[in-house]
Amino acid sequence: MTAKSSDRTYGDAQHHHPSFDIRSESGTELAGKKIVLCVTGSVAVYKAIELARLLMRHGADVTCVASRAATRLIGPQYLKWATGNDVVTKLTGDLEHIRLADYNRSDQVVVYPATASTIGRLANGTDDGAVVSATLTVALGSGIPILICPAMHESMYENPAVRRNIDFLREQNVEFIQPSITEGKAKVPEPEQILDYILSRTTAPLAGKNILITAGPTVEFIDPVRVITNLSSGRTGVLLAAEFLAAGADVTMVYGPGREEPPGGVNVVRVQTGQEMLDAIKGLECRFDVVIMAAAVSDYAPANKSQAKIASASMREYALNLKRVPKIINVIREIQKDAMLVGFKALADVSRNELVDAGRAILDESGADLVVANDVGRRYQENQNFNNVIVMDRNGTTSESGWQQKESTVRFIRREIEGRMTLQQG
Repeated sequence: MTAKSSDRTYGDAQHHHPSFDIRSESGTELAGKKIVLCVTGSVAVYKAIELARLLMRHGADVTCVASRAATRLIGPQYLKWATGNDVVTKLTGDLEHIRLADYNRSDQVVVYPATASTIGRLANGTDDGAVVSATLTVALGSGIPILICPAMHESMYENPAVRRNIDFLREQNVEFIQPSITEGKAKVPEPEQILDYILSRTTAPLAGKNILITAGPTVEFIDPVRVITNLSSGRTGVLLAAEFLAAGADVTMVYGPGREEPPGGVNVVRVQTGQEMLDAIKGLECRFDVVIMAAAVSDYAPANKSQAKIASASMREYALNLKRVPKIINVIREIQKDAMLVGFKALADVSRNELVDAGRAILDESGADLVVANDVGRRYQENQNFNNVIVMDRNGTTSESGWQQKESTVRFIRREIEGRMTLQQG
């Protein structure tokens, strides 16, 4: 969308404010973009300050619209300090909602954080005179892109009425970033994730790309009720699927019996065994741009599966013969010849050099373009919400994420893949 600058003057943006000095210091991707940041009455509202600053550092002109509940939690002066623009907290005769969100007046509206009531008002066309609701109503009617970042208790997020409202708004091309479900709460994504999402919509190297992700553990049956498996929860694969989905890609997930629920909008193929996973990949007719092998596939399977439950009452010992399971990644090139292939390698309590050597062996053996290696030993087991990965490619380049929350680690992986795709396209 474009409009004359004289039609798009916000607050007192015509006067120089010290906060303007940070504009574009980290990049110019959003230069000239007018972003309306709507903040509502969630305890996560303080994070909106950091989001505003991040957007400005990449060139955006940000104006905040704060609900009455939001101003009880954070003073408007903080948002004014962050953006340099006056904060809109109520509607007056100046018709602030029209000035900000009418046709071509802005490039993007972001609701961060977004409460269930705010989502419900927008979905049901309820304009009760509240400044955020009125601004969103105008933006939806004028076709300005809206990005909503929900934040509420998990039970509220799973309420059928809330889910219905979200589904309806998605049908109207309103975009949502899935919250992180932890501690019984649907927590708003971190400001860096929102920035990444908006930047990905600007540069869009992943938009429309077909991405295949394998995730979760596999199980190998000893008998109909006993299995060999591992402790993988599937969390990394699920987070990767959410990342690529948010970046505009079409995501297919071949998923073993993991504990994490895949995000909505992903085509999920459920499997149990390694053979089922391989057969599912072979059966996919789509040609993929990227194949990410994040599943923790069992290395061994019983040489002879018992067709009946093995009786245990009369046995003190039971000898189990195992056979090596073929590595799925080694045959991907036969199935998806032109895809960027990304492998994963996990070791426990090894040195960095040992981890890198193991990753490079995967590169050589499988013909992968990238390998993500990590140590899942003692430090990782102490807190599996944090991780450190090393990404290496066939050119000898290595990049390390550093210990950080798993969501941030996954964003690091996505950026590594995205950067190499951009180089290939260039």
